[in-house]
Amino acid sequence: MTTAVARLVVGVFSKFIAIPYHKSNKTKKLMSRKKLQSAQVLVGRLSRPSGKLLFKYGLGVGLLLILASSWTLIVHADTIISRSYLSDERIPIGSIVSIEEDTSDRVEPANVRNVDNILGVVVNEDSSLIRLSGSQDNRVQVATDGALDVLVSDINGDISRGDHITASPIDGIGMKATSNIKVVGIAQGNLNQDSGRTETYTDADGEEHEFLLGEVPVKVNVAYYFKEPDRTIVPATIQNVANAIAGRPVEPLPIIISGVIFVVTMIAVGSIIFSMIRNSIISVGRNPMSQSAVYRNVMQLTALVLGILTVSIASIYMILTRL
Repeated sequence: MTTAVARLVVGVFSKFIAIPYHKSNKTKKLMSRKKLQSAQVLVGRLSRPSGKLLFKYGLGVGLLLILASSWTLIVHADTIISRSYLSDERIPIGSIVSIEEDTSDRVEPANVRNVDNILGVVVNEDSSLIRLSGSQDNRVQVATDGALDVLVSDINGDISRGDHITASPIDGIGMKATSNIKVVGIAQGNLNQDSGRTETYTDADGEEHEFLLGEVPVKVNVAYYFKEPDRTIVPATIQNVANAIAGRPVEPLPIIISGVIFVVTMIAVGSIIFSMIRNSIISVGRNPMSQSAVYRNVMQLTALVLGILTVSIASIYMILTRL
């Protein structure tokens, strides 16, 4: 059987590789003949008893390596590692949890107040292949990696595949991340009416709001999410500076107006400083006794420059914060 397989390999090699090269040009023809001769020598070696044995062992080792690689990929894909943490309350499966302040082994349901301490997702003990557990009874298993079903809501917008999930105002429930914030992972599915149910919650002002609650698969990987800035005519660096000054997102129009004021102010201040230095040098050169008058003019012009800068900065600040 080994000889038959080897002859089949030579036949395929001769038909699909050697013949096309043979027909192209003289150089390729010579290369095809050498390859064909090498293949025939290989068939002769495989036809011998030692060659048959080597072929069988090589084929067996190759199959074992392929099976081992496939099993490794399957095990790594399905493995979930969890660790047990202490908790003062019963936390439902699928809830997002955060580490309590000043502790390393206690968790609490995650919300907008402790979002910076997000740790992972509560899982069932049976769903984790590797568990690190303690002896206390009031413990929950928390997974920090893997694809897990997570409780989420549409409080901050509809959740679709690829959205980043963070903590919401409701304890343990996730929501869509729309700003720079710490997230628990990336949604691998959509939240819709078929996969959730409508609930209500009361905010800090005592108002009730309806939201959709459900479970979606999430690729858990706790990290910081940085929202890409919206594309506008204003460069991202200037936009970030304006947002930092105003303490909120600023529209492009106030930034443009502020930029025009800044440029005009710099031109005016530069012209005043240039004229002040030039006139002072000329005056002292013509009349060395006029130094006191020159100093007086310099002080007056300096006060004028500072006044212009103060008015300009105040105007830019008012425009960025008020418009």
